[in-house]
Amino acid sequence: MTALRPPPSTLHPLALFPSLSYFCTDFRHEGRGGERRTPMHLTTIAHIHTDFREKFGTPRQAGLVPDVVGRIVFTPEFRNPDFLRGITDFSYLWLLWGFSLNRPVSSRPTVRPPRLGGNRRMGVFATRSPYRPNPIGLSCVRLLGLQDSDEGSVLLVSGVDMVDGTPLYDIKPYLPYADAHPQAAGGFTDLHERHLLSVTLPPDLVPPKDLDAWNALLDVLAQDPRPAYNHDPNRIYGLSFASFNVRFQVDDTTHILTLLSVE
Repeated sequence: MTALRPPPSTLHPLALFPSLSYFCTDFRHEGRGGERRTPMHLTTIAHIHTDFREKFGTPRQAGLVPDVVGRIVFTPEFRNPDFLRGITDFSYLWLLWGFSLNRPVSSRPTVRPPRLGGNRRMGVFATRSPYRPNPIGLSCVRLLGLQDSDEGSVLLVSGVDMVDGTPLYDIKPYLPYADAHPQAAGGFTDLHERHLLSVTLPPDLVPPKDLDAWNALLDVLAQDPRPAYNHDPNRIYGLSFASFNVRFQVDDTTHILTLLSVE
């Protein structure tokens, strides 16, 4: 198995909290017409370490960049191997996690999905927007294996769409007989074709030593990491991934992303 780079030593402050509490819509009647909303306590069971150092460039959905690998490191409370007994019999997992880098905003009933160009509003429950009443994400990832480490048993997964240090609240196996629905309608996502970008490299580029991370970066760029509402052809964008810092421009008429520099 290919050795993975150790995770950065610094995590986002919100990812370090062992637990979080959110208000869930659990209404309990208190006499005639009375109701109250009770808090739900979520405990962080693990953090996932990835090459995504910031939100910009992180895939909008899991599985879009299959070669991006993540390491799931459990908190000390959940490092008992019995928690993972039988998990390697499954090839995919569901991860429930927190949008720990969200800026504080009030809950709104509608959002602007990037798939619609950021110009049309949809109900938040009809989208996968990170800005939700309860900021919880759901991702289906491929399980690559289990690895022993000084931090206990670590799960290696691929196809991740989470920033480094994201807190995980639960892990469940993907069940093909129950979870796969090939004929399912995709709502507004079925109406808009997704274009991958062709990535052109600087002619004087020296091939990097870490080819796995480099190829994953090229796949990330092909997904078009730009905000849906900002496609200025003259703008130069910057993205950090693994040990790379790149600058690029995009021509929307040709669907070509041109790398301007790589550090």
